[in-house]
Amino acid sequence: MIYLDNSATTKPKKEVLETFMKASEHYYGNPASLHKIGNDAENLLESARKQIAQILHMDHIVFTSGGTESNNMAIVGTAEAYAHRGRHIISSNSEHASVLKSLDELERRGFEITRLPINNSGHIELEDLKNKLRDDTILVTLMHVNNETGAVNPIAEVKKILNGTRTFLHTDAVQSIGKLPLDPAYMPDLLTLSAHKLHGLKGSGILAFNSVQPEAIIVGGGQESGYRSGTVPVPLAAAMAKTLRITQPNPEFTEWNKTLREFFSSFDDIMVISPENAASHILSVAMKGVKGEILVSGLQEESIIVSTSSACSSKNKKTSHVIEALNISPAYRDGVIRISFGAFTNQQDITDFQQAFKKVHGIIKGV
Repeated sequence: MIYLDNSATTKPKKEVLETFMKASEHYYGNPASLHKIGNDAENLLESARKQIAQILHMDHIVFTSGGTESNNMAIVGTAEAYAHRGRHIISSNSEHASVLKSLDELERRGFEITRLPINNSGHIELEDLKNKLRDDTILVTLMHVNNETGAVNPIAEVKKILNGTRTFLHTDAVQSIGKLPLDPAYMPDLLTLSAHKLHGLKGSGILAFNSVQPEAIIVGGGQESGYRSGTVPVPLAAAMAKTLRITQPNPEFTEWNKTLREFFSSFDDIMVISPENAASHILSVAMKGVKGEILVSGLQEESIIVSTSSACSSKNKKTSHVIEALNISPAYRDGVIRISFGAFTNQQDITDFQQAFKKVHGIIKGV
């Protein structure tokens, strides 16, 4: 089986699993306990936190259950904490569902949300952002890399625009950390990431931040300096630190992306959705007049695993909001599939995919 759905989730690396198992066996204490076993767990937890802070160039690290919780905390927590400054928030119309739903919730609470359109390359226009900024804008939340198309928002440029204002920048970097760098000189104020997108473990995420103090959205015993209550899973924190330490961008992604773009250009009924300057580990294409589910099913018969869109929405029969935002021709909107590479992808996988796609395409066309 060839797995090319790494933007949905990734296979954990052996080193990460080993770290988790060792921490689970030897550092099983509650880090809030006063005895030695608790102290040992706390020391490991704080060591992991320090390592991650250094890697991400961020001051504060809060361990969460994943990207969705981190996005909720970043957006809802920051909005509520700084509502005295203003109640206006800017985002885009192509964000992850956890961002969109958080914004919907804030709108119900009386906040005003501006959702910027994306251009044909799948990212916002900086002039649009400048024109929509107001004195009462407290937060801009923009993903770095789109999970469906790989389109890249110019986060460093956005941060430069916001410098000197009282507007915070939150970036959902779930699809970019480990693949594309963020400029250390222009880091967002809040940063979301999720371990299972990086060959780490599910149920483990991070909200990293600098000069912000978001309100807690999970309350209880006051763990994580009061930002996120609940007993901290030390083995997951240690595994997260390990994941980030061993994650490196793969230059082969660029070559494979280029190879597949050239491959798809030979079909007169295939449209490449991902823009040329998209992140290289994601490539979305669409077949004219065919539902993406048919392609996914046909490729699976050939032992190739891809998806139709975001894993969070692939079982939803509606057209993806990202595809709608791109104004893709109606003839192609239902035929989108996403191919995404990971650390275990190799050249043979790309070759086998091409052969399988030709076969499936021929069967669908009746050739």
